[in-house]
Amino acid sequence: MADYLINVFLDDEKMRVVEAAGLSGHVKEVQGKKAIQVPLNEKEQKKLVKGFPDLKFDAQNACVLPPEAEKKLLDVIAQMKVIDVMKVAIMKLYNPLAGKEPRSAQR
Repeated sequence: MADYLINVFLDDEKMRVVEAAGLSGHVKEVQGKKAIQVPLNEKEQKKLVKGFPDLKFDAQNACVLPPEAEKKLLDVIAQMKVIDVMKVAIMKLYNPLAGKEPRSAQR
C-alpha cells in the first residue's frame, strides 16, 4: 500500500479518459464520488507539498491536487495507461525553481 494517495475525482469527461486508458477497474467510491487514487511515496509527497504549499492531506493521507496539476496528472495516466505514475508525473508537477530569481554568474 502507498504511503499517500492523490484522489482524482471523476466527472464524465475524466471518466472517459480513464476508460479509454483501460483503467475503469481502478475507479473507486471516495467520499460518495467516483475517483481514482494515485499512490505516491513519502519523498514524492514532500515534493508535492513544496510545489503546492496549500495542499492538505486527510486522515487517510489522501489529497486533491489543484485543477491544473490534476489535469497534467490525468494526462500522464492516459499516456502511460497505469495508475502508478508519480515517478514520471512528479517531474511535470513539481518545479523546484518556481518563484525563484535566476542567479547571475559569479566571476
